[in-house]
Amino acid sequence: MTRNNRLPTLLALLAALTCVVAPAAAAPAGAGVGRDKTLAALPKANSIAELVARYDSRSCIECHQDAHDEWNESAHARSIFGTGRTALTFRTAISNGLLEWEASGVKNVKELRVEHLMGCAKCHLPQLADASDKVAQEIVATIDAWRAAMEEEDEATMEKHAATLTSLNINCLVCHNRNAITHKWSDGYPRRDTVYGLAGEGEHPHDKFTAMKPSPVMSESIFCGQCHGLGPNFDQENPTQCATGYGSYLFAYVPEGGTQTCVECHMRESGLGHNMQSYRAKVMSDKAVDMHVEAKALVWRDVSTMRPKATVKVELTNRTGHGIPDG
Repeated sequence: MTRNNRLPTLLALLAALTCVVAPAAAAPAGAGVGRDKTLAALPKANSIAELVARYDSRSCIECHQDAHDEWNESAHARSIFGTGRTALTFRTAISNGLLEWEASGVKNVKELRVEHLMGCAKCHLPQLADASDKVAQEIVATIDAWRAAMEEEDEATMEKHAATLTSLNINCLVCHNRNAITHKWSDGYPRRDTVYGLAGEGEHPHDKFTAMKPSPVMSESIFCGQCHGLGPNFDQENPTQCATGYGSYLFAYVPEGGTQTCVECHMRESGLGHNMQSYRAKVMSDKAVDMHVEAKALVWRDVSTMRPKATVKVELTNRTGHGIPDG
């Protein structure tokens, strides 16, 4: 068979193979068994309101009032806004970073994409990955509007925008559903009809989340390590460095024989429960550092001049299971 005669045959064979493999190629990138039943697999949210509604956990309050009240006092309840400082830090990352980096592709806030905010949102709002670029732009526009109202001392407008930003947070469904499983290929993807915790498996009295299952990692430090991490996020196109608590816990505290987990220190022993503060709670700061101070007073003679003087020796010992400060 000549080369010219072989060409139609090869093209026909290629077409036949394409028909065979085409259905497999249509599968979503990164999909695993059960991934399509997760909250993250739903169509992208196109507004802050849509994203908030998808992760609305207010219905949890009816049965879990105490846990909700504790959480409401925590930094997790205002992970984007914080005291206002967190929101401004988001804006600084754009002004002093994205807008100055030639290859970022961002010349103004209207060009922002979700990926541009994930350096911060990976921990402060992981569910932003389930939203469209419109949401990223709306978040930044809301921060700008809040800041403008603050400069104009317009308290009513400030409160309005602060409420919008505070509605974006690390709530029940982020921890007890979306991020409840870390090893998804071996343990399965978190189903959007299931809440995960430390209790057993069974029915859950809720019209939307009808089942409950134990999370394989929720009592382990790796669960918190998803955000309070190992260091630079090298999975991103522009790696960032922020929280490293889990890294120092894993590579210093554990090898030295440490056995306590994040949950044991920040929730159980502290008595804070779902508040799980760190330095903002006195019970945690008191436990974190052992301070020993020695002071000695004396009179120093410089020829004929007598001067009072003091020597102070301060010894600080880190008693936490990780480096401080963190984040």
